[in-house]
Amino acid sequence: MCLFAWITHACAQTYPSNPSVTSTEVTNILVGNYTPSTYTASDIITDPAIIASGLLNDISRDTLTADLYALNSFANRNMFSDTTSTTTGIGAARRWIYNRFQLYSQANENRLRVAYLKFTYPPSAYTGCSAPGSNPTHYNVLAVLPGSQTTNKSVIVVEAHMDSRNVSNCDATGSAPGIGDNATGTALVMELARVMSKYTFRNTIVFSINTGEEQGLIGATALANYLKSKNVLIKTVNNNDVSGGVFCGHTSSAPSCPFYGNIDSLDLRIFSLGDVNSPNKQWARYVKLEYKEMLSSQVTVPTNINIMEPDDRTGRGGDHQAFTGIGYTAVRFTQANEDGNAASSSSGYKDRQHDLTDSLGRWNSKLGAYDSIYLNPDYLARNTLVNGNSLAMVALGPDTITMTGTLWTYNTIRVAFSSSYSPAPPAYRVAIRSATNDWDAVYTTTGQSPAVFSIPYGSNTTFYVSAAAMDASGIESQFSTEYVLSTSMQPLYVAPDTTRPEATSPDQYGIQLMPNRPNPFDESTMIAITSGTDAFADRAFLQFTTLDGRVLSRMPVHLQRGLNQIVFNHGYGASGIIICSLIIDGLPVQSTKMVFRGQ
Repeated sequence: MCLFAWITHACAQTYPSNPSVTSTEVTNILVGNYTPSTYTASDIITDPAIIASGLLNDISRDTLTADLYALNSFANRNMFSDTTSTTTGIGAARRWIYNRFQLYSQANENRLRVAYLKFTYPPSAYTGCSAPGSNPTHYNVLAVLPGSQTTNKSVIVVEAHMDSRNVSNCDATGSAPGIGDNATGTALVMELARVMSKYTFRNTIVFSINTGEEQGLIGATALANYLKSKNVLIKTVNNNDVSGGVFCGHTSSAPSCPFYGNIDSLDLRIFSLGDVNSPNKQWARYVKLEYKEMLSSQVTVPTNINIMEPDDRTGRGGDHQAFTGIGYTAVRFTQANEDGNAASSSSGYKDRQHDLTDSLGRWNSKLGAYDSIYLNPDYLARNTLVNGNSLAMVALGPDTITMTGTLWTYNTIRVAFSSSYSPAPPAYRVAIRSATNDWDAVYTTTGQSPAVFSIPYGSNTTFYVSAAAMDASGIESQFSTEYVLSTSMQPLYVAPDTTRPEATSPDQYGIQLMPNRPNPFDESTMIAITSGTDAFADRAFLQFTTLDGRVLSRMPVHLQRGLNQIVFNHGYGASGIIICSLIIDGLPVQSTKMVFRGQ
């Protein structure tokens, strides 16, 4: 529902409009127009090991719990709820968050700079109901920690939405505590601002608490569009939404929990757009790598980070999509189990998400206090740690490099690097993966280019290679775009190579139709084709047939050198096996079997 509302809004409206930051100082920091020494800490802490350990020790379940109690007290945080009351409504909530950010700044030499992102979105712009409220002006709350340099002006964003809803998204006065969705994410971002503001990072970090997610990613869209309009470069965005619950409800949007009542306080899901060559998937892998290498040996209870295939749960959406929709790298962090699929207006809905029962817990009238809460603060703290560690390492680390060439030959790969560093980085890291979203192995090499590695794969294996620069502290940059190679190919440069003649036959360049992912699939799947030439750009198409030979559809493919990705949308309502064939010049080159799992 959220995704549909956002798409409708993006296509049909010009809102949110007129986004602006209420502080000129914060605006200048965001665009990199500031003097870093102005924000220098008395005690400069940049050691990655010290920072990782500090996050582990300082992130507090008690502080997170206290913030959940405070957010619960505002009763209704609907985007269109009261803005004048000092105790209830979205206005009181955002002012409380602003003041907390100010307190965190005061505790850390005023290095954290706080402002609102102000924008216009009148009730008439929202088509979900006729008159949800009266206030046309809305605010995100920003806390910005300036980077220690402005040579690379890229920023890192961590966000969550503070607004809540109950059964009716138009109810701006009734009970809408929104504790799971999304006081948990709000508390997480606030806690990171509190803990991280005493450290020093190369890049600026933006802690953003957004409004209007439930109305269609309104606040996140205002922020993304504002940063884009200012030509702000973003390394990555971590969106945190539904972050601390452990209970599986009767309903839950796929892919999600297995059965009603299941408890999971160990797994964390990261959703991201794209497949091969997706910067979003690469960022999710980076998050998992940094947690494994920096924290897994120190934590008492480890977190299992699951890199999910889709952009979000089926039919659902979140604030990260406001950024990926305009080309920024962004992912969504979400708890493993969800208490409902948010279809609270449906007949027979029994779960908490998007319901007034998404509350803090059970109230004991005799005690005058809550005797239990529905969330697990320790689990929320562990998810906060995963977030903070990834932000810290990418904000400390070097700039991204480019792979200028990748060659496979006889069970070894030769990787060449290029970067803006002079001298070259002291080391590089090369990541290789095959069948899953996780890296199979990450190798480290000294600062030589090219580097040669033995590969762990047998014959007829397609694999993906990417690389990062490593600095003297052992922290890597974000990883480059993936290159696709296969042990079934003849030795093949995947990087553009203008010295080789054009092909006259597909066999000359080991053109390969790779297995679709996911497989089995329900609504859509990604099909990838590798090619060593552009010669067949206008001479190829994919043909989809049933087992008895009936042609379902054909899709033209502009086959280019390197990796080609095509999304096949079959839709719902059928099951069975589909044969996908690559046709070049009217002749079948290769075929693969796809399993459609209808619903």
